[in-house]
Amino acid sequence: MGLFPWFEEEGIPFWFSPDPRCVLYPANLKVSKSMQSLFRQQAFLVTTNQAFEDVIAACAETPRPGQDDTWISDAFIHAYGEFHKAGYAQSVEVWDHTGTLVGGLYGVRIGNIFFGESMFSRMSNASKYGFIHYVRDLERSGVVLIDCQQATPHLISLGAVNIARQTFLDSIAHLRS
Repeated sequence: MGLFPWFEEEGIPFWFSPDPRCVLYPANLKVSKSMQSLFRQQAFLVTTNQAFEDVIAACAETPRPGQDDTWISDAFIHAYGEFHKAGYAQSVEVWDHTGTLVGGLYGVRIGNIFFGESMFSRMSNASKYGFIHYVRDLERSGVVLIDCQQATPHLISLGAVNIARQTFLDSIAHLRS
């Protein structure tokens, strides 16, 4: 339906559907020369769905500029854990060469859409590396739209664009089955 949880207050989740909506079409992914170099060096190991609980916990714990706390409450962690068990919520883990989790992201896949929820990085470029890796995997598996929710300079640099909310809603109605 185009809604995503933004935060919870006094046990009540607040849902949003911004206009415009930031999305990435996988075919339009931009990879900088410095990131291409990291991929050539195989700077990190990327896995999928190997440490979902660790990724969502790290996303909840990672400080965000301008935010005092996290929107990822225990209730959200539980709900997304259930989505994960049902096969909808997915995680991407980025590991350094010592086996330490240094970045990652999670979201929900429905049909040919991936709805990104949150990402974290404990090492420079780790989350970006995982995101690029996963976008390529998603494209190969038929995903044609990645919901990024809100535009950030980071996402725009990777090729994300803002589209009208109605365009987004029309797209997900067509792609979610």
